[in-house]
Amino acid sequence: MFSSFARFADWLVYQQLGLSPETQWGTAWHFFVEDVTKIFALLIVMIYVVSFIRAAMDVERARGYLAGRHRVLGYLLGSSFGAITPFCSCSSIPVFLGFTSAGIPVGITMAFLLTSPLINEVAVLLLLGLMGWEFTIIYVLVGMSIGILGGVLLDLMRAERWLQPFAAKAYQQAQEHMGQLDVEEARALSFQERHAFAKAETQDIFSRVWKWVIIGVGLGAGLHGFVPEGWLESHLGDGQWWSVPAAVAMGIPLYSNATGVIPVMESLLLKGLPVGTTLAFCMSTVAASFPEFILLKQVMQWRLLALIFVILLLSFTVMGWIFNVAFAL
Repeated sequence: MFSSFARFADWLVYQQLGLSPETQWGTAWHFFVEDVTKIFALLIVMIYVVSFIRAAMDVERARGYLAGRHRVLGYLLGSSFGAITPFCSCSSIPVFLGFTSAGIPVGITMAFLLTSPLINEVAVLLLLGLMGWEFTIIYVLVGMSIGILGGVLLDLMRAERWLQPFAAKAYQQAQEHMGQLDVEEARALSFQERHAFAKAETQDIFSRVWKWVIIGVGLGAGLHGFVPEGWLESHLGDGQWWSVPAAVAMGIPLYSNATGVIPVMESLLLKGLPVGTTLAFCMSTVAASFPEFILLKQVMQWRLLALIFVILLLSFTVMGWIFNVAFAL
C-alpha cells in the first residue's frame, strides 16, 4: 500500500514538476509529498477505526482492569501494544485520545505513546534480516523499557495535569464517570451510531492536526534533502563519550519512523559508527524529533512535552553509553 504513495510522489515531483531525483530539491520535495499523503491517509483511517472501536468497547471493563490492581501489568500491556502497532507519534494521537477519553491512567497511555514510534513489526523484521536476532532483541527490550519506565515516572508526577484542556476534560469526565453507568447508558450502540461518532471524531481531530503535519514533514523534508551524506559518520565515528549526546542532539531536528531508520542504522554501523551511538541517534530521530513534538503539542501542554523530551534524551544518552561500553568489551 505504501508503495502507491511513493509512486504518486514520483509522478508529481519528477514528472509533473520536472525535478531531478539527483538534486537536493528533488529529494526534499519527494520526501515531503510522499510523507504528507501517507500520514494524511493514515491519520484519517486510524482516527476513524480507533474512534469506531472506542464507541463499541466496554470502557468500564477496560479502565477497571488497567487502573486498579493490575497497574504494573498495565504498563507492560501499554508498552506491548505500542510495540505491535505500526504507528508513528502522529498516528498515535487518536489512540492516545481514545485511552485518555476512556479514563485509562496517563502513565499507561504514555507507555504506549513512548514505545509506539520506537518499535513496530516491520522494523523488527528488518532488524532480524539486517542485524541478527541478538541486536533485534536488545533494540526491542530497550524500546519497551523506555516506554514502561517513562510511563511509571509520568504517573508518579501526575502528568494528566498537563494535557491540553480538551484532553484533560475528557480524562476527568471519564474518571468521575467510573462505575456510574446505568443500563441505558451502557447499551450497545448501533452501527450507524458508531459510524456517526467515528466520523465526527475524525473531522474534529484531523482539523486540529493537519497543518502541523505539513509543518513537521516540511521541516523533516528540508533536513532530509540538505544534510550532507556521510557527515554523521565522519564526525561521530570515534566513540568518544560526547559523541552519544551529540548524536542524540543531531537526531532531534530530523524526521523518520522506525521502519525508515533501520537502513540508516545499518549504514552507520557498516561505516564504523559505534553501536550505542547509532542506537541513540536513530531512536532520537524516531521518537524525539521536532516534527513529532510539533504534532504532540496538539494533545499536551508545553510542560508535559518538555518532561517527555528530557526523559527521552536522558534515556537515549545513557543507553548509548552503556551499549558502547558493552560492545567494546
